[in-house]
Amino acid sequence: MPHLVAELIAPHSGPANAIGAPGRSWLDYRGLREFCAKVKKDLHQIGVGRGDRVAIVLPNGPEMATAFISVAQVATTAPLNPAYTYEEYLFYLKDLKAKALLVNENEDGPAVQAAQDLGIAILRASHESFHKAGQFSILSCDPVGVADTSAPGEDDVALILHTSGTTSRPKIVPLTQANIYASARNVASSLKLTIDDRCLSIMPLFHIHGLIAAVAASLSAGSQISCAHGFNALSFFSQVAEVDPTWYTAVPTMHQAILARAARNQSIIEQSRLRFLRSSSASLPGPVMEELVATFKAPVIEAYGMTEAAHQMCCNPLPPQMQKPGSVGIAAGPEVRIADETENVLMASREVGEIVISGPNVTPGYESNPQANADNFFEVEGKTWFRTGDQGSFDEENYLQLTGRLKELINRGGEKISPLEVDAILLSHPDVAQAVCFAVPHEKLGEDIAAAVVLAEGASIAGQEVRDFVGSRLAKFKVPSSVVILDEIPKGATGKIQRIGLAAKLGLAEA
Repeated sequence: MPHLVAELIAPHSGPANAIGAPGRSWLDYRGLREFCAKVKKDLHQIGVGRGDRVAIVLPNGPEMATAFISVAQVATTAPLNPAYTYEEYLFYLKDLKAKALLVNENEDGPAVQAAQDLGIAILRASHESFHKAGQFSILSCDPVGVADTSAPGEDDVALILHTSGTTSRPKIVPLTQANIYASARNVASSLKLTIDDRCLSIMPLFHIHGLIAAVAASLSAGSQISCAHGFNALSFFSQVAEVDPTWYTAVPTMHQAILARAARNQSIIEQSRLRFLRSSSASLPGPVMEELVATFKAPVIEAYGMTEAAHQMCCNPLPPQMQKPGSVGIAAGPEVRIADETENVLMASREVGEIVISGPNVTPGYESNPQANADNFFEVEGKTWFRTGDQGSFDEENYLQLTGRLKELINRGGEKISPLEVDAILLSHPDVAQAVCFAVPHEKLGEDIAAAVVLAEGASIAGQEVRDFVGSRLAKFKVPSSVVILDEIPKGATGKIQRIGLAAKLGLAEA
């Protein structure tokens, strides 16, 4: 069987529920297959086919999920953040060489304006009151050329995303049909998903985490996915009560926001059938994992992923195997090794070094960026290895411990400080709800460490008290020189806290 996006849902064609949303009726697998076939026909008639690139700017929800699954079976998808500005859309649409832009029927915002200025065809998705969750019609428009109507192959690009790294120009990450298929199957296998499972999707669906871990993995297992219209901590528990999920996946900041409202929603938690909670896209501090387990009486499956791996690389296994707070688990799909941080040499797993990966879910390389490919890919032992930029090591039971992001490690006068280590100590304070450490410039040391903290509800402590707490548990050079108490820590579009640049955002360094 070819490893294609279409094959993820091929075995599941019956009346079982596939895609839903809070307050919406379910689309079953038979309906999903019919919908995908109609999208294929519509795109081919318009002149969009194999090899063409379709940017998708739709609100979070079931239509975004089905747009990704259906368009990826015909052409190349490029989901974009609906919150981008006109200038950002100009850049991304031009950079990814989009042939068409898919938006809602009445959309007339900056994405449409940018597409019009670039001469890109605009496809409009129409929703009718009788449509089930995920269903829409592509309104007819003038043809944009002649489509290649042949089916995509395993090496065709199914999904294009841009990295949000530290360089001034984001890198284009092409993910093939085979990459998407492999990663979805890896996640489904790690979580032992079955037709009895139901995921509550709260992650943004322009992000690899939501697209693969929530949508593609669920569909590959023949299970159900209910796509919320974005994450809102105030409505999360009512959605759990309505949807009755067996699991959800989120980034750590979402988990922390959920925990902040858990006490007043205890009855919903007790009646839920959540069999596990999943966390990925950023390191989950050990104390947060332990509080989630105690609150929901369910294991927390922390996974380690990134865009270049089509999401998942490692995963803490389900019981009866062991979860290790502070660890991102065992290899769960690709081969994961430790390499020298500068030389193209693989090292012993117990040594600390750069984490590298190789496998069918790993991108074949950045697009039109030979320098980035030379810097991030190398050949050893007859395999191509990708440098993740993360530092870590395996313990004696082959659980991976992250010690930091190489570009995020704080170099304080020659002393290397892992922000993750200090985060964990801060979060162990009973009055601290959220915390993140980051580098600030220092005239003599080069860099120093600072921290931003959100206090637990009702707590009232000063920054110096927080510093004293850290100082009693870590070496002096690891204690933040300043602690900023905030109502909310600034986050990126996907809900992740971005350490790099945080000092400037908080006025502690020049932008």
